[in-house]
Amino acid sequence: MAEKKTLYQIRYNPLLIQPSRGLPKEVAIIGAGTIGPDIGYYVKSALPNIRLYLVDVVEEALKAAEKRLTGYAQKAVDRRKMKEDKAKAVLENIVYTIDYDQIKNCDLVIEAATENIPLKQKIFETVEGLVKDDTIITSNTSSIPADRIFNKMKKPERATITHFFAPAWRSLPVEVILWDKVGQEVVDYLFWFFANTGKAPIITDNAICFMLDRIFDNWCNEAAYLLSQATASQIDKVAEEFVFAGPFYVLNMANGNPIIIETNTLQMEEGDHYKPASILASVDRWNTHRPGAKVEVPESLRNVIRDRLLGILFSQSFDIIDRGIGLKEDLNFGCQVALGFRKGPLDIMRDLGEDEVNRIMKNFAEARPGFPQPKESFSFYQAFSRFLLVDEIDGVKVITIRRPQAMNALNDEVMDEILSVFKQYEGDPEVKGFVITGYGTSAFSAGADIGKFPEMLGDFEASVEYSRDCAQVQLYMDKMNKPVVAAINGLALGGGLELAIRCHAIVAMKNARFQFPEITLGIAPGIGGCVVPYRRWPAGAELFHEMLCLARPIDAAKALELGIVEKVADSYGELISVAVERAKSLSENIPRIPDGKVEIPEIKLPDRPMAGNLALSKEAVEIISETIKEAAAANSLEEALEIGYKGFARTACTEAAKEGIGAFLQKRKPEFKK
Repeated sequence: MAEKKTLYQIRYNPLLIQPSRGLPKEVAIIGAGTIGPDIGYYVKSALPNIRLYLVDVVEEALKAAEKRLTGYAQKAVDRRKMKEDKAKAVLENIVYTIDYDQIKNCDLVIEAATENIPLKQKIFETVEGLVKDDTIITSNTSSIPADRIFNKMKKPERATITHFFAPAWRSLPVEVILWDKVGQEVVDYLFWFFANTGKAPIITDNAICFMLDRIFDNWCNEAAYLLSQATASQIDKVAEEFVFAGPFYVLNMANGNPIIIETNTLQMEEGDHYKPASILASVDRWNTHRPGAKVEVPESLRNVIRDRLLGILFSQSFDIIDRGIGLKEDLNFGCQVALGFRKGPLDIMRDLGEDEVNRIMKNFAEARPGFPQPKESFSFYQAFSRFLLVDEIDGVKVITIRRPQAMNALNDEVMDEILSVFKQYEGDPEVKGFVITGYGTSAFSAGADIGKFPEMLGDFEASVEYSRDCAQVQLYMDKMNKPVVAAINGLALGGGLELAIRCHAIVAMKNARFQFPEITLGIAPGIGGCVVPYRRWPAGAELFHEMLCLARPIDAAKALELGIVEKVADSYGELISVAVERAKSLSENIPRIPDGKVEIPEIKLPDRPMAGNLALSKEAVEIISETIKEAAAANSLEEALEIGYKGFARTACTEAAKEGIGAFLQKRKPEFKK
């Protein structure tokens, strides 16, 4: 894949990069209008002890920005998402100023002013004359190519575009733009910096509107063209099949009509078919509905709207991939986490199938001539890993689960992709082993998606089969002839922990936490959780009783003490280095899970089992206890695992499971009756 080599020259997982400099101590945001304060709040929340400068030419804008940041911090405290001492640190050391001279010692300057090239160039001329020679300077533009903004800078190699998405303090992605004059060291550093501070950066090419704005702007512009046939509310309602909020609802929220006019006018350099719909200039707010409200749309009209919206979405997706503006995996990922799509555009294509996509594109070409059509086969656009990043370090394949929006939760596709990587490289003599880790610094994997499980409640045989099917990766690892090391970079919960304990070794960061929370849903761990810990680390049996029956969490220090974890690292970089070395050292001596019976201590359960302040189902706890004892008495690992699958199925047939899963889906606290 040639485009991969162009955009990602070092690593796909940004936290595997060894940065040339440390985290900044002083940061400046230029522009206190719409998005600048939000960027500032993100930076200060991630790095509360730095000094932040918020610069604007208007005092009133600075006062409003200070009020906004104070409100954000107070709301975070009120919602118990931030402790008061951290909120205080976030709000301290912020300088609201009209004096550019104050930013002279900044390590990073992010410009977030109006989308006006002469204004931006003037700002960069001022900034460059004040800051240090090694200060990195970026612009938050959503559409203007880097060479047009930075072409008057004395040191353009220190500058690039970092495109944030609203709300910038919460939205995960940041597009880091690769252009011909920026230094690779600067791109690598920003890629690492954003990931290290909680973002999910992606690298895109220096095309007009880059990658994700091309999708959003044209999606909205095409919706505006459809107003000759339908109302804004009807178009939004049809769009809700694919996005959480329709284009006109989003335009109202962002006052976005002028933005679409501006960006699509810029895209007209690539053809008149990008011309913005004239109605965008004559309407202030659109008459639409709240997402989810009932709106009647005749079937024939629905089909017209649906085809046109999918036509523009697919057209832009094909063009982005064909021109190497962005990677398939980043396009799919970014549309979900930045633009609110329920599925990535390439997933929508896969679900529809090749014939239907071809029909939509043929009709779109007739309705809107000039727009890009696919240049490759349908299969080409489907050939990529949707949820994994795969890097290689010293002969070891490092597999990163990238689902930060779901704390790297596992689903069937994630597990299928992991299995596919194992099968692809296990026979390669150049590959010494594998490391599995999670994206970011918060979670290895926060468990498994509920997926199809609610459909199986009450069906014993279906639940047993479901559990077996979910265990394919673990069973494959049990027999692999190359080692797999789990690098736990935060939470390892439920199914995530069941994946980790089947790896041949585990290392962890000091913030790691391990837990089997399934009992709080009224179910048992179904993929070896009730079996494997007792066979691998028998000294921890009494603790495992509590973890499985009462959802007791343990930290990295306790896991190290019990031998579950072999080493604790202080940083992500150290974690991966240790994991890679451990994989290499195990290549000739892979530890296996013991067969035979296991002696375990008596399981003593309280009359009222509790997980914190949650009263648990005594019935489900007793089933887990029985499953543990039966599995320990089994003569083989295979037999024990089968007992575990059936224990899971037994709990799935209880009222506790129905209540626990229902409460989880309804986002309420379960109330178990027995």
